[in-house]
Amino acid sequence: MAGYIKATGMEEERKTAADWFRSLRDEIVTAFEAAEHGDLAGPTADLPPARFEVTPTPRHGENGEDLGGGIMSVMRGGRVFEKVGVNFSAVEGTLGEGAIRSMAQRGVPGIEADPRFWAAGISLVAHMQNPHVPAVHMNTRMFWTPSAWWFGGGADLNPPIPYAEDTAHFHATQESFIAPHGEGLYPQLKAWADEYFFIPHRGRARGVGGTFMDDRNTGDWAADFALTRDIGRAFLPSYLPLIERRRNTPWTEADRDTQLIYRGLYAEYNLVWDRGTKFGLATGHNADAVLMSLPPLAKWT
Repeated sequence: MAGYIKATGMEEERKTAADWFRSLRDEIVTAFEAAEHGDLAGPTADLPPARFEVTPTPRHGENGEDLGGGIMSVMRGGRVFEKVGVNFSAVEGTLGEGAIRSMAQRGVPGIEADPRFWAAGISLVAHMQNPHVPAVHMNTRMFWTPSAWWFGGGADLNPPIPYAEDTAHFHATQESFIAPHGEGLYPQLKAWADEYFFIPHRGRARGVGGTFMDDRNTGDWAADFALTRDIGRAFLPSYLPLIERRRNTPWTEADRDTQLIYRGLYAEYNLVWDRGTKFGLATGHNADAVLMSLPPLAKWT
């Protein structure tokens, strides 16, 4: 990025971004509910197709003022999805001291003088019934303060039992959507994901990578938003074919044990290292929505 470019009110841009994040949420929810249908083998085959439970997550200030909010959409106990959340939010407020210090250290101009903020985005995590179907994470977001704006997000694959061809498909599809936005951009975002989704206390990656960016502000809001949209648009063609490829793969109790141990690793990362989790809790967002990423079951050796 070229450094933070000064923001104005940007009401139209913020509405455009929030509307698109909401539409992406709706598209993914529809696709995931459709994936619950169809032929299925294994112990969950006789379960009825699950649907998302949708819960509003309003945000209010100390005096009851409306500070936006969102919707938490979670599907549990499905035939294909053991737990998946697809959350949308568009919130505003005033940053706390910790968030102000963090953003000042990152070089956000004017944040100490005026710590008001607005943020919107979509956040998704899917944990699957069949251990051979990879878990997945995706989010895209826009952040605004009176003095700066930026985009962030990406998608990464988290298979308990990796398959090289699944990893190759996921990365190739991500690259096909991002490559038109600039030569060398996809390798940059891929390397950023490898660095970000690394678990220092375990000395290993959380999954098999994907894309990640933060603080994206080149000074061209439309171009940066177009890139953010394509990161979101890449998700379903990156991931749905992997569900179809693995949903009927036979699995054993040993496979399930591998899956649960991997989920413990995933939970460790999200609770200890993930910046989005820390920010969501620190700014008073709905805790259930912030912690939606945690698996329904996990184990540690």
